Amino acid sequence: MKRCIAGAVLGMMAIFLYGTAFAAGTIKIGGLFAVTGPASFLGDPGKKTFDMLVKRINDSGGIDGMRLEAVSYDTGGDATKAVQLATKLIKDDKVSVILGPTTTGESMAVIPVAEREKVPMISCGASIKIIDPVKRWVFKTPANDHVAVEKILNYMAAKSQKTIALLTVTDGFGASGREQLKAMATQKGFRIVADELYGPKDTDMTAQLTKIRGIKPDAIICWGTNPGPAVITRNIRQLGIKIPLYMSHGVASKKYIQLAGADAAEGVILPAGKLAIYEVLPKSDPQASLLREYDLGYRKAFHDEASTFGGYAYDAFMLIANAIKRYGHTPEQIRSGIEHASKVVSVSGIFNMSPRDHNGLDHSAFEMVRITKGDWAIAR
Repeated sequence: MKRCIAGAVLGMMAIFLYGTAFAAGTIKIGGLFAVTGPASFLGDPGKKTFDMLVKRINDSGGIDGMRLEAVSYDTGGDATKAVQLATKLIKDDKVSVILGPTTTGESMAVIPVAEREKVPMISCGASIKIIDPVKRWVFKTPANDHVAVEKILNYMAAKSQKTIALLTVTDGFGASGREQLKAMATQKGFRIVADELYGPKDTDMTAQLTKIRGIKPDAIICWGTNPGPAVITRNIRQLGIKIPLYMSHGVASKKYIQLAGADAAEGVILPAGKLAIYEVLPKSDPQASLLREYDLGYRKAFHDEASTFGGYAYDAFMLIANAIKRYGHTPEQIRSGIEHASKVVSVSGIFNMSPRDHNGLDHSAFEMVRITKGDWAIAR
């Protein structure tokens, strides 16, 4: 009798604390975000998006009667720290899935931990090397860099631009992009006339750009994440270079325009997710309403516009929530649910995962945009 009464009291406490929807238990979701450090413009909106969505789900009753608990840490963008914190999430916090890390370098470092411990991880890093070759427990939400490369090259071909100068950063993201650019440019009949590098912490790239200016290519493609690309953009304007400048999807946020300066960034072209231009999408676009809802919700919560990089965390959360609802909440069930995600509409596109594809996005994930008067416009 006492056991029954105690059970009833505990049940009433659960209802009082969480509402009737949370009587079934709690699911722990881990997060690894570069909230501070050089990649904070990527990680901070991701962390805010994660917190916003967990709160939204819990406020609406959880997932199938289960409350979500967010356990997240700031990696500072450091790969060694990311490994330590991933281990802590799994061993100490007992999370069922990890959202993140933010960058390619961190993600590559954490992959062995996720694989060894058999806990699914959805990276917000961009490099195709995160999921190619396919790893059983590892996924990512940014479209693969070869998709962005092909989007740029197809646009350049339409503009009859055939000679290219490359300027890529010497980190994981830059190395992967450079590899894809060189391979695909050759396949599509472009000629690479300059292949220059810069370091992630470099603060002046005029030497490389002066060399490129002398070669006179049809276009310059810069591959990296801020602050380097912003420095390069300013250097190009300072040197009076008029060659068309293309950036990677790694700078697809207003932070890049702010760092480079609207005047210097004017006319820069890059592949970006539809979030950047959702206001001009037709209402029939399957992403349009979700993108508007995300941006308005983010603005209300954080007094700032939503970014593509926060969108990567949104995508990961959507895939996790979808997996839990359809398959269950153990690590293996979540892993299987993510791997079989079909037609999941989110910020970065419409995800169709499979055992052979742990990214699930195609060319429709990107639009070519041009920076015009400090804002985005569809590139024509």
